Amino acid sequence: MRVAVTGAGGRLGTTLLKQLGREDFVRQVLAWDLPEHDLDDPASARRLISNYKPDLVIHTAAWTDVNGCAEQPSLAMRRNGAAAGEMAEACAGSGAALVFVSTNEVFDGLRADARPYRPTDLPNPINPYGESKLAGETAARSAFWATGDEFAAAAMPSGSDRDSTVPALAIVRTAWLFGLPGTDFPQKILAAAREARPAGTAMKLVADETGCPTYATDLGAAIVQLVKESGRAGGRGLGGIHHIVNGGRASRAEWAREVLRLAGIDIPTEDVPMSTWTRPSTPPRWGVLDPTPLPGGPLRAWPAALAEYFELIARGT
Repeated sequence: MRVAVTGAGGRLGTTLLKQLGREDFVRQVLAWDLPEHDLDDPASARRLISNYKPDLVIHTAAWTDVNGCAEQPSLAMRRNGAAAGEMAEACAGSGAALVFVSTNEVFDGLRADARPYRPTDLPNPINPYGESKLAGETAARSAFWATGDEFAAAAMPSGSDRDSTVPALAIVRTAWLFGLPGTDFPQKILAAAREARPAGTAMKLVADETGCPTYATDLGAAIVQLVKESGRAGGRGLGGIHHIVNGGRASRAEWAREVLRLAGIDIPTEDVPMSTWTRPSTPPRWGVLDPTPLPGGPLRAWPAALAEYFELIARGT
């Protein structure tokens, strides 16, 4: 297969390029990023698909600045919604399969039964980032249905009582992604600890936002395995909505304390609500996803993944 990865310089894109490059089923890996692939250019996706003719596109490119999305919702809809639809249309028109990476923020986080969100639960985003990503999911499904795909005739929207599978389209929802490159949540916590420690002040940690910390390396490996196992006839069989996260759940405060423990930083902490800080975007308080079955089995628990991540940082790799 010839596989293209959008957002190739990002956290997930970087690890996908490495992992795909080691797979025998991949004939060529195409790395698409700015300026060649521009989410603000409506013709960008069609031009790339026409020029390179991939068998599969893994679309990780997105505007993930949730506060920026809240401040400029129209731009968020352009980059995360319309651009995803354009990529899906180009893929469906050329016979290429598509993996679209989405988010737990398509859900409102208001449930009080402590049950993880399943792929069949109805999305209801409460912020512009989640709205734009849900628009991307909807546009991608619509694009593949519009091709008259014989396998997609029975497809229904997510949340219906029928299977929402479009065989050549996978929607992968994940949450709280960490890993290199870039500044992620663990690195932000370490930076905050370095500032607070000399002053002897307690670090304030959000205790009422819960999700699934997910290691980009593990997410990438799961996507590659999903493609590998279903990669017959150019990736057909990928279909459906997949929730892929590391095992377990944590509040932001619990995640932060594990970061501090692994770093050997002894500093007082204080649990506070999200309302302690005013920010443009409102995240879902309960963002826990129910992992769907994967060909390689469930991902390891997030503390084990975080510990491996710290080993990589310590080695400078």
